[in-house]
Amino acid sequence: MMDRLVIIGLGLIGGSLALAAKQRGLCNQVIGCGRDPEKLVGAIGLGIVDQVSGDWEQAVAGADMVVVASPVNAVEAVFERIADCVGTDTIITDVGSTKGSVIAAAQRAFGHLPNNFVPAHPIAGTEYSGYEHAQADLFVDHKVILTPHAGSAVAAIEKVSALWQAVGSEVVQMDSSTHDQVLAATSHLPHMLVFTLMKMMADRDDHQAIFDFAAGGFRDFTRIASSDPKMWRAIALANDKEVIDLLTQYQAQLGELVEKLADGDGDYLQQLFSDAKLARDTHLVKPNE
Repeated sequence: MMDRLVIIGLGLIGGSLALAAKQRGLCNQVIGCGRDPEKLVGAIGLGIVDQVSGDWEQAVAGADMVVVASPVNAVEAVFERIADCVGTDTIITDVGSTKGSVIAAAQRAFGHLPNNFVPAHPIAGTEYSGYEHAQADLFVDHKVILTPHAGSAVAAIEKVSALWQAVGSEVVQMDSSTHDQVLAATSHLPHMLVFTLMKMMADRDDHQAIFDFAAGGFRDFTRIASSDPKMWRAIALANDKEVIDLLTQYQAQLGELVEKLADGDGDYLQQLFSDAKLARDTHLVKPNE
């Protein structure tokens, strides 16, 4: 059991981790930090944290673990602020959706990569944001990817892994470059496509009729367009190269689809749809679904 867990950034992920840790008795004290602690006071009443603080330097001093749950474009500023205060025995980790940018930010902020620093990314979430939507079971049966750098201490890796396993996650490890490539395909690209689709539909003169008659499929497909725009702006820019590569591939695929539709090539369409169905049914559909 940890004595003090400090979470900087009480959004959905940070709040859910805090709540899960408290409900499972994983630490004696959970402190939530933010730029404006007054906005976080409600998290105490909801049982998410034991206290909130705007004095990050004091909060992290002597903490067992510090989890940086800020947007990826704010991580470097957080590292800079705590760099001279966090102890050598304190584990530092994060929850960012990009890992190459976070590791580079740590290198700049600390002047080196601390051996107690273990980057991490929980593959869980909803379209909602803010600690008000925190869920203690958000990470249950979801993967958490650790991307230790070359100097990450084994003991630090084990402690971060143990935390995520204790809140119900399956922990895996991979290098940061692979992580950013995989997440660009499975998360970042889909968000870019859905944001663009919703903007295109909303800009049409007949948009009200479109949304009035939107059925379940459209609502399910576009659900993630309700995600936090500021957060996704940061993610897209932090992993721009991988996202651009995938958007370019998708653009080429769409171009081919336009040509085949114009040619009335039903065989192409059926093969495309069949291949897509097979891929999803094989890799994503569970036996009982």
